[in-house]
Amino acid sequence: MTEGKRIVCRCEDITYEEVVAAIEEGYTTLEEIKRALRCGMGTCQGRTCSRIITGIIARMKKIPPNEIKQITKRPPLRPIPIKALIGEKDGENR
Repeated sequence: MTEGKRIVCRCEDITYEEVVAAIEEGYTTLEEIKRALRCGMGTCQGRTCSRIITGIIARMKKIPPNEIKQITKRPPLRPIPIKALIGEKDGENR
């Protein structure tokens, strides 16, 4: 990371400056920013960065944060171990 850069999305290593630039280019919703920059597509699925990006959009567009539509949540809503997807139980080996 370059010194002085403020990371907004740790999972995808997206900076504050990149988010601001995207908004200035015309991306004005969380979904648009997610598709353009991959914010919210990492391990945390936006649980960390979506609130930060909502605040940035609200400040720049001068609208209340609660008026900004949140990103679409897709399963799994929480990280799960691969074992759960293939049907293994803890301590079981195939």
